[in-house]
Amino acid sequence: RKLFFDTHALVCLLEENGFTTQQSEVIVSALVKIMNTNLDMIYKDMVTKVQQEIALQQVMSHIGGVKKDMIILEKSEFSALRSENEKIKLELQQIKKQVMDEITKVRADNKLNLNLEKSRVKELVSFGYFLLETSQHWHAQQDRALTQTDRKIDTEVADLKTMLESHKLDNIKYLAG
Repeated sequence: RKLFFDTHALVCLLEENGFTTQQSEVIVSALVKIMNTNLDMIYKDMVTKVQQEIALQQVMSHIGGVKKDMIILEKSEFSALRSENEKIKLELQQIKKQVMDEITKVRADNKLNLNLEKSRVKELVSFGYFLLETSQHWHAQQDRALTQTDRKIDTEVADLKTMLESHKLDNIKYLAG
């Protein structure tokens, strides 16, 4: 292992600051042991470049397998969705055709009903005109008959008044005579 600092320079620095040579060497050797232990711990968690490439290749092969599986699933699901879509389109066309047939039937029924109602209304109107004309004619005849009856009654009343007056005069003549 390489150390990235100068151990002899550190020993000299420690001696300049009041440590003995033996103390300085013990401190530096303790630091080297601590650093080596720490590096061992770090290296245990680390992987080598070769191990990293192997792991990367394994991950890439797994990803490639997953991609293939996804493509296969996508194609099968896509074809299933496509067939389901076609079924729905056919059903929709059938329903549309049924609705159009029903609309046509309802329109025809409505036209027929409308024409029947028109003819009934025309018959009722013509019958109403007939009744109106008949009623007017009947009223005219009734008015004529009433007028004639009124005249007859007036004539009879006038005749009776005349006769009453003549009887009255006869009675007066008889009583006077």
